[in-house]
Formats: sequence, structure tokens, C-alpha cells
Amino acid sequence: MFDRPQGGTRAILVHLELSARDAQESLDEFCDLAASVDVEVTSIVTGRRKTPDPRYFVGSGKAEEIHEHVVAEKAELVLFNHQLSPTQERNLEALLKCRVVDRSGLILDIFALRASSFEGKLQVELAQLKHLSTRLVRGWTHLERQKGGIGLRGPGETQLETDRRLIGGRIKKLNKRLDKVRKQRELRRQTRRKAAVPTVSLVGYTNAGKSTLFNCLTGAGVYAADQLFATLDPTLRRVELPAVGEVILADTVGFIRHLPHDLVAAFRATLEETVEANLLLHVIDGCDEERHLYMEQVNRVLKEIGAGDIPQIEVYNKIDQMASATARIDYDKEGKPCRVWLSAQSGEGVSLLLQALTQHFLEVNAADKADSDDLVEQPNMVQGLSDGGLLQQQILLTAGSGRLRSQLYEWDVVVAEASASDGYLLTVMATPELLAYLEKQDGCSIAPQMDVKLTGSA
Repeated sequence: MFDRPQGGTRAILVHLELSARDAQESLDEFCDLAASVDVEVTSIVTGRRKTPDPRYFVGSGKAEEIHEHVVAEKAELVLFNHQLSPTQERNLEALLKCRVVDRSGLILDIFALRASSFEGKLQVELAQLKHLSTRLVRGWTHLERQKGGIGLRGPGETQLETDRRLIGGRIKKLNKRLDKVRKQRELRRQTRRKAAVPTVSLVGYTNAGKSTLFNCLTGAGVYAADQLFATLDPTLRRVELPAVGEVILADTVGFIRHLPHDLVAAFRATLEETVEANLLLHVIDGCDEERHLYMEQVNRVLKEIGAGDIPQIEVYNKIDQMASATARIDYDKEGKPCRVWLSAQSGEGVSLLLQALTQHFLEVNAADKADSDDLVEQPNMVQGLSDGGLLQQQILLTAGSGRLRSQLYEWDVVVAEASASDGYLLTVMATPELLAYLEKQDGCSIAPQMDVKLTGSA
């Protein structure tokens, strides 16, 4: 049985061009991923196939070619820019006599290097264990069965069964800890919702400049670098918008093409900051020729986690590296800001982004106020629809409820009014629907001492 090596940095990269569009990967991006874990790339093997080979993914001939490169370059690692099945990975390792890591395994390794907080480490470990559970190989086979002889009496449990049991127990423990983290985050979000503080979440493809923009807007000083997945743990800061007030800005993990599902599931607690946001700032590398493809990938992940319907403003970053681009705001047909062009590195156009955010939330607040006005008028529409007659009731209004008092007079339901110690004491004749509505209003309470059923109309 082949013993998998535990280390090694000399690597060969394998990249195939497949006919299926959804299976295509970027070679340049893969080289950046490899550079993120500081491997020494000795050679790159490329090829083309219509469909993956079920045994080696690359076909037997290409597999032999890779083996020749491994021997010639004394490589210790082979990285595949594709998702390999556990069987394909084991077959390749048996043939190449070195460790084989697919695209998902490489991304998980990068996340393991970048994770710094307790929560981030838990999430990465959970994703790694789920990925590893399908790739267990045999070892310590001398302990798999009961035998005679000194030192050969095993527990009767195969090592694969032992590994799966241990991994399963650890996964359950990690899920419990992450559930606790999720509840803590939900409590903080409830506090923000009670305070009516909107949340703006930065999303986008990895290395699009989200953390740099976050630092530019908030001065937080979070780690930002020209590398993939520089940010894993979400960071929240307050930003003051003119005429709007405070909003919470959240910097989250970047997305990538074919992000492993185990990783998405493990980081769901972190991604909930995106799901619960009032607005998404979709940060885009404006000078990247494949930006439209990356935008599709980001929107696909957003839809997968349940954030596909949240309003977005596209932020085209890095205009300082574009010859013809200028800082500006683009508006849609309704006159709402939909796109902002800026440079987070130089600060050019950042003030325009704040302007777009201000306009967006002013319009949202105006729409919410209009909806609230419609709800206030609704009880007047149902006043004559009750067949059970009218109720005469006394209500107490605080001094700050002048608007509701005025509305009651407009509805012509006030029979009498008297002054109270801290507001107004009104006698009204209204339907049960209207009284139930008044009970829910701030500054209004029903006086219990008078509740007389009347017949007919007032």
C-alpha cells in the first residue's frame, strides 16, 4: 500500500481544457492559488479532453506523462485544477507515487493558512473533515482483525471504521460549537434590527479589493493584500452617512469559481452577515478581462446561500489601472444608483460611493414611510365593514402621539376628549378592527373602565 507523504513543496500543476463550459477553470487563477500556499512550481502539464476519464481524470497517456514529470523534477506534490473524485485521487497517487491534491483541497489548505479567529478555525476544520471523510485510505491494517500471537490481537474494527467514527464525532462537536456562534451572531443582529441600523455587506470575487475598500471607508486597518482569500473572518464597522445616520459595513470572505460546497456550508454562519444585509456592495475588479464571468460566479453563490434577492450596487474597483475609466455613478432607468466606478487604493470616487449609499437609503426610508402611511389609512377603510356594530371606548394618548390624534379626528371617530396627566383621554366609537389596530400603536393604550356595546351607527 502506498504511504502518502506528509510534506513537500515542489509541485507540478495539471490543467485540462474541458468542453463543458461549467467545468472550465482559469489557469492563471490556479497559478495564483498555488502561489498562495508558497509551493515551488516545477512544471505545468496541460491537455484537452471532452470528458474526464473515470480512472485518472486525465486519461492513462496523460497520467504517464505526469509521472515522467514527477520523476524528472523530483516533485513531491501534484496539484489538479479540477475536482477529483476520491477514487481518481487514490488511483493517481498510486501511479505517481506522490501526494495528489485537487482544486477543492488546495482551497481548503489556503483557508487553513488564513484562518485566524476561533470561529474561522472551527469553520475551516469542519470543511476539511467533511472533505477528508470521503478520502480515507487504508493503514495500520495489522490491527483490522483478531489474530493469534503476541501484539497481533486487534480490536476487530478496521482502521477506516475507526477513522470515520472519530471524524464523525469531531464533526458533531464542531457543528455544536458553530451553532453557538450562529446564535451569538443572531443576537447581535437582533440588537441592530431593534436599533434600526441597516447593514451593508461587501461581496465579490476574491482579490477584487473588498478589504481595501473597507479600510478606505471605515479606517479599520484590516489585513488587505494582493492575494486570494486574504480575508476570511467578517469584520463589522459603523459608517456615518449624511442625512441617513449610521450604517453597519461588513467585510466578508471572497468567493471563487466552484467554491467547495463543504466550505460554503461550514462558512454559513459567516455568510449569514451577507444574507441578513439590507444592501450588497458587489465589488468587481474593473480591469479584469473575465470580470463578467466572475460576477456570474458571485451571483450564483449568493443565490445558493439565499441572498440572491437582496438589492445590489455594483462597485467597479481599480479604475486607477484602467486607461479610459473615470470615477462616476451610473443610474438605472428609475434614476437609482446601480453602479459606481472608483479606486479603493487611491481613494478616487469613494465619495461618490458614499453619495450613492446615501441616495439609496434615503429612497428606502421614503418608501418605508409611504408604506407606513398606507397602513395608517387602512383602518379607516374597514370602519364601515363590521356587521357587529360599533364599540365606544376610552383611549389614552401620550403627548407625543399628536399625529395619531389628528388621524382619529380625520376619521370622525372621536366622541369626546379630556386632558390627561401625560397626554389626552379620548372617547371614540369605532369597529373592533380599529380598536385592535390602536392597541398596537406606540403611545396609545386602551382604558379598561369603559367598554359599552352600541347598536346602530354613531
